[in-house]
Amino acid sequence: MERFLAYPLQEIPYVAITLIFAFTFHELAHAYVAYKFGDMTAKNQGRLTLNPIKHLDPFGTILILIAGFGWARPVPVNRFFFKRPRLASILVSVAGPLANLVLAAIGFLIAFGFGRFGILQSVNFYHFLDIFTQLNIVLFVFNLLPLPPLDGYRILEDLAPNHLRAKMTQYEQYGMLIFLILVLIEPLNRVTIQPLFQLIVPWVWNVLGSFIKGLFL
Repeated sequence: MERFLAYPLQEIPYVAITLIFAFTFHELAHAYVAYKFGDMTAKNQGRLTLNPIKHLDPFGTILILIAGFGWARPVPVNRFFFKRPRLASILVSVAGPLANLVLAAIGFLIAFGFGRFGILQSVNFYHFLDIFTQLNIVLFVFNLLPLPPLDGYRILEDLAPNHLRAKMTQYEQYGMLIFLILVLIEPLNRVTIQPLFQLIVPWVWNVLGSFIKGLFL
């Protein structure tokens, strides 16, 4: 059975718990920032909540266990209600990945804090924190990729001038197809997605870990 999973079978409970937190806080962050800028759409649809059932996409969650990537239910955002649409939209898009980075920082903080003061000596607990931190960093980096429908593309779209944005919109429908090709086709992901993650994820891990560790020195 393990050969059909992206993670070892014994780690699936840790990954599942992490995804519940990661997806819930990611989408809640989108909804909360949109709400603060005047868009009630997500709130009216019950997305301004910590209830994971409101945020998890069953297929997207299962897929991350099998393929190593997946998604939650996108938060609906209506730019019409924003007084400064571009700025608000950028901040709404940034909020999701930033929530994952904050969760990763919390994982580091608990690990270093508990380890420093000897609060809990459990190999399994620290292994869970390792998975929790790493997976949230992966989601932080993953969601900032400039491919639709990811947050990184939305940020790029809002930063682009109007004439370029119109052209981007024309090809946006092909974004998911391009994304799936880059992720699933083995020769392509080895020279595109994988090197990017192999470079950036360890860098974020080291920078964030060094910062949190410095708090205890």
